Amino acid sequence: MVDVLGINGSPRKYGNTYKSLRIALMAVEYEGLDTELTNLVDLDIKPCLGCLCDEQKACRYPCVIDDDMKTLYDKVLKADVLIIATPIYWFSPSSVVKKFIDRLTALENMIFVDGKSWVEGKIAGVIAVGNDSGAISVISNLYATLVSMGFMIPPFAMAYYTGDKDVLQCESAILDAANVGRATVLLAKMLKKERWYVVDEVKEWLKTVMPKIKEELNMNKNKQFTGREPIISKLLR
Repeated sequence: MVDVLGINGSPRKYGNTYKSLRIALMAVEYEGLDTELTNLVDLDIKPCLGCLCDEQKACRYPCVIDDDMKTLYDKVLKADVLIIATPIYWFSPSSVVKKFIDRLTALENMIFVDGKSWVEGKIAGVIAVGNDSGAISVISNLYATLVSMGFMIPPFAMAYYTGDKDVLQCESAILDAANVGRATVLLAKMLKKERWYVVDEVKEWLKTVMPKIKEELNMNKNKQFTGREPIISKLLR
């Protein structure tokens, strides 16, 4: 069974962000899967301390900070799919979403502790809602961060609404939200439990290919500058 965790990053449990997330989760339930919705505003989530800046392996699970992320970490680890819905705050996600994302580093950084990001291969979708511009900025930022952590983003796993009316009255917006739920679940069902990012194996492989790459680059450089030495010499004076 694929478990889907919905993260509501809005302080309003009745607003357009919440409504969009519920639509996405209802689409998941339509596929016959279990969902859970977490309102970040109800939790005590403290800012990340950036432990890895002092010692790379100091950032790990369980996080040294004693707050509600301890419970939320376990929910993220159990889930196969994470759908994050956030209001748009000055071209960025809300502050509670930013704290949540920063604190997920404790799971991602396990790659330096036991060789694997603990969120590797999980599926993610993003919903951004606000009555101002900045939706794509928010989604792009979250996409880049989530992919860097090891999450996978399926096609169409994004939705946004930037109007000041009830989002439920906007057919295109709720269709997009529903497809965020459906797309993430479809990919989760399709994927096998493979390792997507490996360290030691790739390091050994790189040792064999780096000399070849350097040789190729030197050959290309020599060919490119053949007959142009006088010109290059003048440019470098």
